[in-house]
Amino acid sequence: MAMEGAARVLNLKQIVRECQTDPSVLHKPSLLFFKDYLQSLGAQFPTNDKQSYIDDMECDDNIEFIGDVVEADNDPPQKMGDPTIDVTDASREAAQLCKERAMHVLSTGNLEDAIKGLTQAIELNPRSASLYATRGAIFLKINKPNAAMRDGDAALQINPDLAKGYKTQGMARAMLGQWEEAAKYLRLASKLDHDEEIDYVLKMVESNVRRIEDHKRKYGNLKKKHTKKEETEKQHLQSETKESEMQDPETLVSLEDGTVVTIDSSKEVDTKLKSASKLWRLSILYFTAKWCGPCRMMGPVFTKLAVKYPKVVFLKVDIDQFGSIAQAWRVDSVPTFFFVKQGKEVDKVVGGDKIGLERKIKLYTIQE
Repeated sequence: MAMEGAARVLNLKQIVRECQTDPSVLHKPSLLFFKDYLQSLGAQFPTNDKQSYIDDMECDDNIEFIGDVVEADNDPPQKMGDPTIDVTDASREAAQLCKERAMHVLSTGNLEDAIKGLTQAIELNPRSASLYATRGAIFLKINKPNAAMRDGDAALQINPDLAKGYKTQGMARAMLGQWEEAAKYLRLASKLDHDEEIDYVLKMVESNVRRIEDHKRKYGNLKKKHTKKEETEKQHLQSETKESEMQDPETLVSLEDGTVVTIDSSKEVDTKLKSASKLWRLSILYFTAKWCGPCRMMGPVFTKLAVKYPKVVFLKVDIDQFGSIAQAWRVDSVPTFFFVKQGKEVDKVVGGDKIGLERKIKLYTIQE
């Protein structure tokens, strides 16, 4: 026993020396138990530079785009017409006059007054898709893409084949840097009614979309390599775990494979969960009560599942005996089943749902 204890101390010293030489090793899955222990003592850790780099790579902010973007306008929505009113010939004529005056004001460079004039026209004839699209185009000129999108959407609701509506939506999204969405709208606009402005903006937008695709491809390859490395480490850890099972029969006995362990003390919950974590096993913590009808139904089901899934740790807690444990786990009703992996709750089932309970057991045992 003394020789075995000395060997464990030596192994621990080797781990500490490795961490001192390269602190990033603490992020390895195989040292998760050690990291969790150090964190419980208040230790702080350096960031995982490799993972941070991958996370940074995922962000589109690292892509050098062509063209300028503007900040989103957060003004209250502009006035829209009432689509339920009756539009008479007189109101159409009045709306057309308002539009003509607005176009004249626009030619003088007074964009705000032009928008007011078109708003009057829209209120007189709220069924004109062209009026919304025209006003949306002016909102673009004053860098209000969200307002322009609202008008573009209104125009397309009235006339789904209106090229100006798609153009307005596409141009607005391009201004906001929503390149992929912008490309979709501008391509549709170009098919319906091609013009030079659409062609110019679409070329810029598609160039940025290609940059995004290239970035995602590069990031995806990097992430695959990182994931493969993590999976290899996890498999190695699981292999070590199997070996430790063979070398640590006391842990296996304490978990009682194929049976339901009835908890006899608050301390026993922590002991069993730690043993399960050591062997990288899923634990199910079942809170029950003798007076609970659904619990009486689920009790035999839980026992059968323990036999069916011997590598899962099945624990049972009576809330009347151990109310403090139930309170610590925030149990609101019984039966409640908590799924625990590596000491952390990952899922739960509330009520007498035996099908749902086994479905989740299968889900988490397949992942292992």
